[in-house]
Amino acid sequence: MTEQYVLDLREIDESQVAVVGGKGAHLGSLSRIDGIRVPAGFCVTTDAYRRVVAQSPSLDAQLDRLSRVSPDDQEAIRTLSAEIRRTVEEIAVPDDLAGAITRALARSGERTAYAVRSSATAEDLPTASFAGQQDTYLNVVGPAAILRHVSRCWASLFTERAVTYRRRNGIDDRTVRMAVVVQQMVFPDASGILFTTDPVSGDRTVATVDAGFGLGEALVSGLVNPDVFKVRHGEVVARTISAKQREVHALPAGGTREVSIDSQRQEQPALTDAHAVRLVELGRRIEAHFGRPQDIEWCLVEDDFHIVQSRPITTLFPVPESADDENHVYVSVGHQQMMTDPMRPLGLSMWQQTAIVRMHEAGGRLFVDVTQRLAAPASRAGLLDLMGRGDPLVRDALETVLDREDFVPSLPDAPPAGPRGGAAPEPVATDPAVVTGLIERSQASIAALRRDLRTKTGPELFDFLPTAFEEHKRVLTDPLNFKAIMAGMEATWWLNDKLEEWLGEKNAADTLTLSAPGNVTSEMGLALLDVADVIRPHPEVVRFLEGVEDDGFLDELAKVPGGPEARDAIEAYLDRYGMRCVGEIDITRPRWSERPGTLVPVILDNVRNFEPGAARRRFEQGLEQARKKEQDVLSRLRALPDGEHKAAEAKGMIDRVRTFIGYREYPKYDIISRYFVYKQALMAEAERLAQAGVLADKEDVFYLTFEEFHDVVRTRRVDDRIVRQRKDAFRSYQALTPPRVLTSDGEALTGAYRRDDVPDGALVGLPVSTGTVEGRARVILDMADADLEAGDILVTTFTDPSWSPLFVAVAGLVTEVGGLMTHGAVIAREYGLPAVVGVEQATRRIRDGQRIRVHGTDGYIEILS
Repeated sequence: MTEQYVLDLREIDESQVAVVGGKGAHLGSLSRIDGIRVPAGFCVTTDAYRRVVAQSPSLDAQLDRLSRVSPDDQEAIRTLSAEIRRTVEEIAVPDDLAGAITRALARSGERTAYAVRSSATAEDLPTASFAGQQDTYLNVVGPAAILRHVSRCWASLFTERAVTYRRRNGIDDRTVRMAVVVQQMVFPDASGILFTTDPVSGDRTVATVDAGFGLGEALVSGLVNPDVFKVRHGEVVARTISAKQREVHALPAGGTREVSIDSQRQEQPALTDAHAVRLVELGRRIEAHFGRPQDIEWCLVEDDFHIVQSRPITTLFPVPESADDENHVYVSVGHQQMMTDPMRPLGLSMWQQTAIVRMHEAGGRLFVDVTQRLAAPASRAGLLDLMGRGDPLVRDALETVLDREDFVPSLPDAPPAGPRGGAAPEPVATDPAVVTGLIERSQASIAALRRDLRTKTGPELFDFLPTAFEEHKRVLTDPLNFKAIMAGMEATWWLNDKLEEWLGEKNAADTLTLSAPGNVTSEMGLALLDVADVIRPHPEVVRFLEGVEDDGFLDELAKVPGGPEARDAIEAYLDRYGMRCVGEIDITRPRWSERPGTLVPVILDNVRNFEPGAARRRFEQGLEQARKKEQDVLSRLRALPDGEHKAAEAKGMIDRVRTFIGYREYPKYDIISRYFVYKQALMAEAERLAQAGVLADKEDVFYLTFEEFHDVVRTRRVDDRIVRQRKDAFRSYQALTPPRVLTSDGEALTGAYRRDDVPDGALVGLPVSTGTVEGRARVILDMADADLEAGDILVTTFTDPSWSPLFVAVAGLVTEVGGLMTHGAVIAREYGLPAVVGVEQATRRIRDGQRIRVHGTDGYIEILS
């Protein structure tokens, strides 16, 4: 049975990852591509690894200890992984296995030099490349040395970096096996790496070639800076030639060494332009074979290229699929909705089913194609203005694309809709009854949805839901609804623009909108202060809540003195707001009603940090500040030329903004309320499928689209393989950062502020709520980890409405994502918190506990300590 331990590379294809590992499978596939030269060799299979490690009874115990170590305990990982490597290296290679390897070597001659390279089963995968995590040995000569280095490769499965990488990618150490590739050495004149896509910008049309003299180890180890060639559409479009002072050479007896490069050669290019173009042509052939961008290691011997490795580039953000070959420009939905995390397939498809515009999926996120709107002058100006007011970084990214005059087509403006000379639609009257009527209609529609869904199950449920989605969209697209939303936003813009022009005051509307009526999101934060007021007088309840570890605590809470009142207060809060959660646009995210424990840390912070009656006092203080600001503004305006007219205009806009700005938050509340009704019906169906054995777990439906879920209900069958693949893909998407703007070429654009009016070293963002505050930065990525003290400044990735209960406890806000009218900005203004949003990598550049100063009026943050 020795044949199972060694396979020639030419016998291997991509389907054999479990037998030969990722690298071996890719090399086997490469060797089958016409015109691609791959050095001859063989693979020592994972069966050989399994056979060897089975000889060590101590290894199981060591792996058990490793599995119990915290991913953050690097010292323990370092110690245990070194111990496991020693154990594996010391295992004797059985005679029959050693014989199989020796016979394979004899086919090329025993004194031939080889590269001995690790090939793990969790390596060179589409979702995790594991580049450089295991070991490679070059120029190994002789059977004894080959066998020794095969053992070292097996052991390198447990390098500290490989173990840590697996933890980060959710891969169990016990599930990974190691194969070893043994290939004839190539002694190149030049070598390097080819990325078939620009790895920095993501542009799929640009290939990047890194090149140096000698063996590629000089580049990989950072010994020299490479020559860099950028190739687009068959020509070199940029090149950088570096001074290459050293190279790595193979020694005749085996091994390698660094040598100095003759001074006359140091600044010579390692490749000609013609070589770079030819190499990219080979790379495109390899990319087409594997179906995704590749990171390729190559060697040039005389005039021939040899390919020694190819792996997928796993750091690129995927490109939305398109039905044509035209250029497209996509804008991120997540940046508008304050949720840039990936969504599961059911979440994506439910948002697509209920969205007003068509949305495209990529990398677990949604994008809107704005190409047509950018193509015509009038719609382009409107889009840029709207995007610029909301998030200047999106506007800048779009303008960057437009600067490339050949990318977006130029189209004439569409003819005006409706009869010629028709009057513009009447603006909505400044009347609180408009808002009251819209809310009553929304509540009646949701109540009808609950009634309709109560009796529907199985295929009948899925036949009905598309009708519910149409009602969902009808409510959202009601012209009066849109007018009411825009009225508040436009009045805010008018006040900020005019009061800066007339009075020289920035962001005056921030104070004028304090404690605006009817803001369901700010009311949600204040209502949790009222819950804290119920709990505060009962120390036994506080102690009980401090020990809560799961979500089934409400029944037990009622048994504690004061517990029934506390439970009633929490349940009343959940009845009103329990459909909310972080990332709430993804229907698969657990709602507060499903995981009430999420709210416990926030309630305890409120108990500790506030006095009774804080919600009412806070609201009344905001009202008083807004009233005083209004009097001050109108008084100063009246003192200006034509002051009475200016004051009258401003008064009309102040009334208008206070009438409508609170409603800005209600449509999202409507959407999420409907989502919770949908989810309850869908999860009841999933529960029935799980009980019937159709699903292994009811939450497996999260990895199906709405249509696929319907098919499972109809057929009572599910493809478990698709569910597994989707779970792996979702895990990989969590490591990706979505761009604000993405092109069909794959170029990811984040935009820039292009400002020179901030201090050196300051972090620049978008000013969304006026004022300056200094305090301790609390970098919080999960609301459940909140531990706040009075005066803290919240620093996080994004805030959707579910974060507003934290806003009452902080003095300022910094986020990586956001715009002038996104929820976090609206609530920050409502609560009077200085806030700067859209700060690139804020949660990495600001450390938890640092003292910072937030300049909410001018849009920057200073790090003080």
